[in-house]
Amino acid sequence: MERGIQPVAHMRSEFPEKFGVPRQSGLVEALKGELLLEPPFRTPDALRGIEGFSHLWLIWGFHKAQKENWSATVRPPRLGGNQRMGVFATRSPFRPNGLGLSCVKLESVEWDGPEGPVLHVSGADLVDGTPIYDIKPYVPYADCRPEATEGFAPAPGEGLRVAIPPELEERVPGEKREALRGVLACDPRPHYQDDPGRVYGMAFAGLEVRFTVAGEVLTVVDVEDGA
Repeated sequence: MERGIQPVAHMRSEFPEKFGVPRQSGLVEALKGELLLEPPFRTPDALRGIEGFSHLWLIWGFHKAQKENWSATVRPPRLGGNQRMGVFATRSPFRPNGLGLSCVKLESVEWDGPEGPVLHVSGADLVDGTPIYDIKPYVPYADCRPEATEGFAPAPGEGLRVAIPPELEERVPGEKREALRGVLACDPRPHYQDDPGRVYGMAFAGLEVRFTVAGEVLTVVDVEDGA
């Protein structure tokens, strides 16, 4: 009998909602997270040998972007939401099976703890609580293809210049400031929005971060406790 797919772990990250999450993994290496195994996979035996790999592939579910029906074409934000492309030619969350793929860096393995073995990773593009359906080692000679073409999704540029007034940056825990700057530099706004007068709000690490964008400069205008 075929066994149904089930989560083997879930992600713990700084993002309670989708807005602000980097559009691809690896864009913000300072962004830390943890992978917590689910029973009955919460055993050191399931991770034996994993510390020998520097990076991991995660196969996960778009649990915050679910639809009953699927469409053969979608409007990629990268194209301004004005053109339709085949769903299998995009990384849209609205897919027949709602699965995503991310490559993350394995920072360390916490073998003993109340939550069982925990994988500490960086560079993830996942919402807090994302179900992880599989974890696989990244193998450079097999997984890296330098000759690959990028279609309509070229590599991002240098990103926005981020300006945070010192009195607001002090409200952000020191160990999370670099990650926050990296996330903001990636421009969390939808590609089709460009309103210098609009104030955006992003939940990050228990904070509510509000900002504006004018040209190539993102300015943080407020940081509050998000509780």
